[in-house]
Parts: sequence; structure tokens; C-alpha cells
Amino acid sequence: MDDKTPLIEVENLSKIFGLLPVLRSVSFGVARGETIMLLGQNGSGKSTLLRLLAGLSKPTAGVLRIGGWQMPEEAMAVRRQIGLVSHQPLLYGNLSARENLDFFGKLYGMARDERGEAIGALLDQVGLATRADSLARDFSRGMQQRLSIARALLHQPEILLLDEPFTGLDQAAAETLEELVKSAGREKRTLIMTTHQLGRAPTLAGRALILARGRIAFDGNIKTMSAAGLGELYARLCGGAAVA
Repeated sequence: MDDKTPLIEVENLSKIFGLLPVLRSVSFGVARGETIMLLGQNGSGKSTLLRLLAGLSKPTAGVLRIGGWQMPEEAMAVRRQIGLVSHQPLLYGNLSARENLDFFGKLYGMARDERGEAIGALLDQVGLATRADSLARDFSRGMQQRLSIARALLHQPEILLLDEPFTGLDQAAAETLEELVKSAGREKRTLIMTTHQLGRAPTLAGRALILARGRIAFDGNIKTMSAAGLGELYARLCGGAAVA
């Protein structure tokens, strides 16, 4: 794959549940190291698209390639390079924060010393160092979200897929997450993130995709766009306002 070929290639991708079309002929490309905000109202297809990108669901029609690999048929070839934060925390409640990360580190094939170093650093980054040995089931929703973010970053994936990662976070934790996202951008990781908080979008990403009724209604640069300007565009395309 040459440098001009998108890392992620989506061509006429559709997903239908029963008689309900959730995604309708969606096409776009994502360059290596690009950060994209995926915007749209509930039910617009954002989470479904992320699940398709993660190889957790099969499209009804269309083509999806990551690094030249066909998804989901060749998902195993790229899964090691994907970090996912979804609506479900994907944590084991009867394991501590440290044990959860150690378990997933083993699944990713990380060596013991590598796991230990990475786990300590990440727990500190997400503000859970003092709760490292507490059971995940005793964590608040916001703490579970922070631990899920640490899990997604643990194996240093090239691609990060974050579905509403700010949900349940207090102000301090949200600021920490913002810095982690910016750091991922500086490290040239490829990141696609959904959010209803439009005010964060121009500060974290240079490009946005706005989904409306399962189609891409906007694909363009938002780096120089104000939060108010993005909000007006969103309202015009989606028929309603998002969180500022």
C-alpha cells in the first residue's frame, strides 16, 4: 500500500437491520494519521459505522478495507491495530483495573514487562492509579469509561475508534481525555470519534463527517470553523441542535 492510498477505504457501504436501512451507500477515505469527528443525531448510523470499522459487524453491501485488508473477512489481520471504546465498557467487573488491563494485554500478545510498564503509565494518565487494585464493578460510570479508554490505548494501536468517549466524564477527566486525543494526533495515529459535544470537535479534529438519515450529509474541513458555525451547519443538515 503506497502513501497515497487511504488507510481506511469505504465504498458504497450499507447496513440494513431487518427492513430498517441504517447506513445507505456511505463512501469516504481516511488518510493515515488523520483525526475525524463523526457527527450526527442518535440513530444516524454513527455507532453502526464504528462497529463495521472495528470488524464487529458485517455490512449488508459495499466495500470496507483497512490497510488493504478486506473487512470483516480479514479482520484478524488488522484487529491488533485497532483500539475501540464503545457504549459497552467491555470490562470484567470481578477483576481489578490492573487485572483488566493485564488480561487484555495478554490477548494482544504483549510481553509481561511491556504490560506492566504500559498499565502503570496508562492508569496514571486516566487518573486511576490510586484505584488500580479496585474491582471494576465498584467503579462509577465515568471511572469505567476512563478504564475503557486505557484498555483501548494499551496495545498502542494505529487506529482508535471512540464512540462518545466523553460520556460520564467529569470536567477533569474530560480534559485528560482531550489531551490523550491530541497526543494520539501528534503520534500520527488514525482516530475516528463520535460526539454530540460540537464545541469540542474543531479543537480535536481537522475534518468532520456528518451523518443524516444514514447518509453522509457533510464531509469537510472544520479546523477553522467556530463551534457556532459548526452548530448551525449541523442543525441545517440534521434538523436539530447538538450539545454545544
